[in-house]
This record gives sequence, C-alpha cells and structure tokens, in this order.
Amino acid sequence: MEMAKNINSVSITVLLFVLLVASTEILKSEAQTFCFECGPVPFLGTNADCFNCCTTKYGSPPVVSGVVEGSEKHCHCYC
Repeated sequence: MEMAKNINSVSITVLLFVLLVASTEILKSEAQTFCFECGPVPFLGTNADCFNCCTTKYGSPPVVSGVVEGSEKHCHCYC
C-alpha cells in the first residue's frame, strides 16, 4: 500500500511539472529556429538592437527575436 502512495505522489508531481512547463511556454521558446543573420560582424549593439535590425530587414513575422551570440558577436534572427 505504501508503494502505491509513492507512485501516486510521483505521478501528481510529474503532472504538475508538465502543466507548469506548458503554461509558462518554456517549450515554445526552445522551438524558435535560427533563420537570418543581420548587421556587421562583430555586431556591437545589444540584443534589442539586434532584434530591431532583424525586424527592420526581414519583418515581423517571420522574425520573433534577435540575439547577439558567439565569440565573434553575430546578430542572429530567430523565426
């Protein structure tokens, strides 16, 4: 009987975790894919500047975010 209670508690915990992840859209944010590059290399601006570059050049949609990444500081646009 004790083992059944433990399994039930684990099941409820896993269900609550899945609902939390789904409600905060953590999975959706991981689904964004790299689609374009924008600006000079190295890109000396911020992530906000990168996003502005991406939306100005490619539009929104398809662009949903812009991030300065890598050791060479590239502005990557995500769709």
